[in-house]
Amino acid sequence: MEVQEFQTLIAGLTREIAGRPLDASLAAHLNSQHGPGSDSYRKIFDACRAAIDAGWMCKHEGGGIRYGRVIKPTPALHGFSIDVVDMEDIVGPHHVHPNGEIDMIMPLTEGALFDGHPAGWCVYEPGSGHKPTVSAGRALVLYLLPQGAIEFTKAA
Repeated sequence: MEVQEFQTLIAGLTREIAGRPLDASLAAHLNSQHGPGSDSYRKIFDACRAAIDAGWMCKHEGGGIRYGRVIKPTPALHGFSIDVVDMEDIVGPHHVHPNGEIDMIMPLTEGALFDGHPAGWCVYEPGSGHKPTVSAGRALVLYLLPQGAIEFTKAA
């Protein structure tokens, strides 16, 4: 799995969701059309594992979290950036999503949760914020960020 192959894989998804409001209806759509058990979910999950094995995804580590911006925002991804993190039973740094955030949750440990969500998708609306938390094991989380916008804060 190379970066360009990964971008092509994700571009089909970003084309489908580009311009849609980042809200609960988008999360419901993603979970029904691209949720666990779907071919698209499996392909993205497999691609992430292959990219991590190849060494170009999640190549940074800090505070017990492996992470990395895989692709900066680009027209090929309809203005989204892609970040992927590898977390295990940990609370990450608080951040705000100026334009929202779309998360694909891929448990590496059966039953692992991201912010209380199981395998699948969750969507944060523009202006929302959180301390990303993986509990009950280890998970990969793929973040799609409109225009790559994220602001780390000092919030408790």
